[in-house]
Amino acid sequence: MKNLILTLVRYRSLVVLALVAWLAGGTYIFLRLDIEAYPDPSPPLVEVITQNPSWSAEEMERQVTVPLETVLSGTPKVEYVRSITIFGLSDVKLYFSYDSDYFRDRQEVLNRVQLATLPANVSPQLSPWSPTGEILRYRLVGSGYSLNDLKATQDWMVSREIKRVPGIIDVTTFGGTTKQYQAEVDPAKLRQFNVTLPQVLAAIGASNANVGGNYLTLGSQSVNIRGLGLLRSINEMGSVVVAENKNVPVLLRDVATVHEGFQPRLGQVGVNKDDDAIEATVLLNRGEQSLPALAGLHDQIKMLNNGRVPHGMQLIPLYDRTDLIDMTTHTVRHLVLLGIILIVAILLAFLGDVPISLIAALTIPAALLCAFALMVLTDRSANLISIGAIDFGILVDAAVIVLESVHRRLAARSPETSVAEAIAEATAEASKPVIFSVLVIITALIPLFTMEGVPGKIFAPMSITYVFALTGALIFSLFFAPVLASWKTAPPAPEIGTPPIRWMHRRYERVLDWSLRYRVIVFVIGILVLGGAIAVFPLLGGEFMPQLEEGNLWVRATLPQDVSFETSTGMANEIRRMLLEYPEVTQVVSQTGRPDDGTDVTTFNNIEFMVSLKAPGDWPKGVSKEKLIDQMNSQLGKFPGVDFNFSQNIQDNVEEAMSGVKGENSLKLFGDDIDVLAAKAAEIQTLMSKVPGVADLGVFKETGQPQLMVSIDRAASARYGLTPTDVNTAVSAAIGGQAATQILEGDRRFDFVVRYLPQYRQSPDSIRNILLASPDGARVPLGQVAQVAVRDGAFMIYRENGRRYIPIKFSVRGRDLAGTVAEMQQRLAKGIALPEGYNFEWAGEYDSLQKEERRLAIVIPVSLLIVLALLFAAFRSWTDALLVLAILPFGLSGGLFSLLVTRTPFSISAAVGFASVIGVCTLGCVVMLSGIRRMVEHGREDGEAVRAGALDEMRAVAMACAAAGLGLLPAALSSGIGVQAQQPLARVVVGGMITSVFAILILLPVIASFFLGRELKAPE
Repeated sequence: MKNLILTLVRYRSLVVLALVAWLAGGTYIFLRLDIEAYPDPSPPLVEVITQNPSWSAEEMERQVTVPLETVLSGTPKVEYVRSITIFGLSDVKLYFSYDSDYFRDRQEVLNRVQLATLPANVSPQLSPWSPTGEILRYRLVGSGYSLNDLKATQDWMVSREIKRVPGIIDVTTFGGTTKQYQAEVDPAKLRQFNVTLPQVLAAIGASNANVGGNYLTLGSQSVNIRGLGLLRSINEMGSVVVAENKNVPVLLRDVATVHEGFQPRLGQVGVNKDDDAIEATVLLNRGEQSLPALAGLHDQIKMLNNGRVPHGMQLIPLYDRTDLIDMTTHTVRHLVLLGIILIVAILLAFLGDVPISLIAALTIPAALLCAFALMVLTDRSANLISIGAIDFGILVDAAVIVLESVHRRLAARSPETSVAEAIAEATAEASKPVIFSVLVIITALIPLFTMEGVPGKIFAPMSITYVFALTGALIFSLFFAPVLASWKTAPPAPEIGTPPIRWMHRRYERVLDWSLRYRVIVFVIGILVLGGAIAVFPLLGGEFMPQLEEGNLWVRATLPQDVSFETSTGMANEIRRMLLEYPEVTQVVSQTGRPDDGTDVTTFNNIEFMVSLKAPGDWPKGVSKEKLIDQMNSQLGKFPGVDFNFSQNIQDNVEEAMSGVKGENSLKLFGDDIDVLAAKAAEIQTLMSKVPGVADLGVFKETGQPQLMVSIDRAASARYGLTPTDVNTAVSAAIGGQAATQILEGDRRFDFVVRYLPQYRQSPDSIRNILLASPDGARVPLGQVAQVAVRDGAFMIYRENGRRYIPIKFSVRGRDLAGTVAEMQQRLAKGIALPEGYNFEWAGEYDSLQKEERRLAIVIPVSLLIVLALLFAAFRSWTDALLVLAILPFGLSGGLFSLLVTRTPFSISAAVGFASVIGVCTLGCVVMLSGIRRMVEHGREDGEAVRAGALDEMRAVAMACAAAGLGLLPAALSSGIGVQAQQPLARVVVGGMITSVFAILILLPVIASFFLGRELKAPE
């Protein structure tokens, strides 16, 4: 190492050029780095959507969901098959293993779907939705345009233009009305003209077609032949001949009212004070970069608004992922800047040397640019978690140790020793503790490297980014920092030191002497502190990871399952206006029901509100997000029978994708009988409601949906010559409506639907009076061949891997997740007895936390053994290695106390903080023991070697710990958007550094004097 540094110093101009190239190249590559707000933790997920607006949940399950599950089960690398079936919609989700290829999975699902035996009138489609794919929402407005016009423009023109942007896979439209031409038949007129409903349907279908007659040769020309018969206007539709009565043609307008209408609505969107709006959600293709796609979307929307859409229409953004990315990156930049300022201040205070301090601070941008460059070269994206988990103080620690050694050697060098030799010797001396400390940090991150599933998707990239940054910091510290320091000469009065160092040195000397004199007392105090930390750990509670602040709220209202569209939309409008009155709120968008494409599996009883919030600095004084939620929840309590759930936009999508349930956490009760499931779920809900910390509790109802049952009497039908198909077809067309054909308008097409006038299909009595045409021409009332009655049926049917289940959703507020669920488990074990064949499972964050705890119980001991092996390799002494390992728990104790004081539950983010503390503490211990070894080699006696070595290394150890702690102090105290993932880590490191500096400077010399004895003598 010494010879290498001498060579680098000799050619230092070339080294500086290499450093400039590093920084310039890193900056250039950084500009190409994809930055996401948060990582997508979901596995490859393929969703199959099938719609039939006429079928009940039971029929959809029997005829669509179960056949699809049957052919899709056994698909390679599928881990879960989950489905939800509601009225008119079947949704089957396939969750693949994380190592599978998403696009190959989609193709395999497509191939297998073709093998399913399904009714002729249904067509399964693959959904483009992904949990973190919703990158932009906008609304289409236009003064003087009807909802039909706006929706048609969105569906047939705007959506197509938006999908042209690279990276965009689809656009989902929600709200508005879908244009439809309708012929509402008057059954009295049908009797008057002796026309049947099937005749009307057949006549319309036969009256709307163009044909080709090949071509005709006329002289030297070839002329194509076309027969034009398409319907082009409402007048032409009304002129369709449906029958002949007494040699007089019966036209469609004679028996029906023909007009422009819209499809029965499945949902409605409201924006602020506008009760009926059209919203579109832009979906990013899986694996694509969001920032380039968003930039393309901004340009495309600007182009559309500048004349491409009809005059008077405008696209207005409602949600833009760019805002979240900008806010989070602003938070990171702010914290990095504050951290660098504090670190430079510490270095100046400890060294009193501006050039050396600035060289050490240069480590941070160099290391980060190295990490960003490696991320781009390995095709990785950056996100707040991966960047925010980097402790900038720890990055600078390696340079601090090297430069402190250089500073000390330059200050003490004799005239005979050249600057280059002094720097080379100092770097060679500091290289061992620096290299081994970095290796220890990387080893401490092994539990994160080996994470699988959701934690692996979230935290493994963070670990890799950390290692990339540590690698850059190590390279800079060993090869560039010494060369930059070679331009500096030794200080004029090295023995004086800076005032803070002189103050610390005097007091440390007294404390150290006292500690070495009363070693037993010091050792006992250390044991008491460690015991207190161990006792604290069970009090912390645990959570999978802290909630990542997005700057919005996603509020879900769950109404009774039989609520009507009109009642639900009325309540949505009232709640939306109520939420809009809060001074912290800038915008509220309500979504009732589901979009027409079925990409959201819900119905009228589900209302969702996207609540955009002001920046926290603009809120009224003393209001936090938790208090705001409490205020909203209290005010919304005036709606009886409505369950409310509070989440965030991305968080809600991810939680739903991972558990299959709309809720932060859920308990899934499995069984076969829906009624038994409902009864037991109610018992479980009652017990869970008594547990402190449980919020947003609710059972997803599976039964209680009123259904008008038309039960065919086969014997009665046979007497009139009617088959069940005759009866069902007539009922379907007369009540629900049947598309007889499609009307083409340019490149747009709209259904032409036939059904009875509203007054003949709006009550059970009117439906019983629907007349059926028998083969002999007689008219038979429906009530004579079928029983018409209202009964309860299935509302929503949940299935997982072929079994039915009922979910009970819940959130946890004001308490840790692990402790809350543990108490619920105890209560359920005592108070709930399940029938044979019934069981429950926990889903959501708690399930992920449990899996990781089991895995970490194996991986962490292995990591500690590797750390021990590295320490032995560093010292070639088991005594020294075990001594360093024994000090680590004392250093970690401060992190536990910090979590307790700040009421921060233990999480994966906190675990990364403990890994950082282990690395810094190991670095300090190695530096301290190396100093003691050096004094032994210089001939000092055992006790004096411990004392002199500790005093000599005090500045380096204190400086490294202070830099690591103060570098994350801004993050530990911040409350800005995007800091939540970093905060537990920062608080652990800040607290850990406080106890680490005392453990290394006080406890390590004391224990060394106890146990090393002859080991302190220089090895032969």
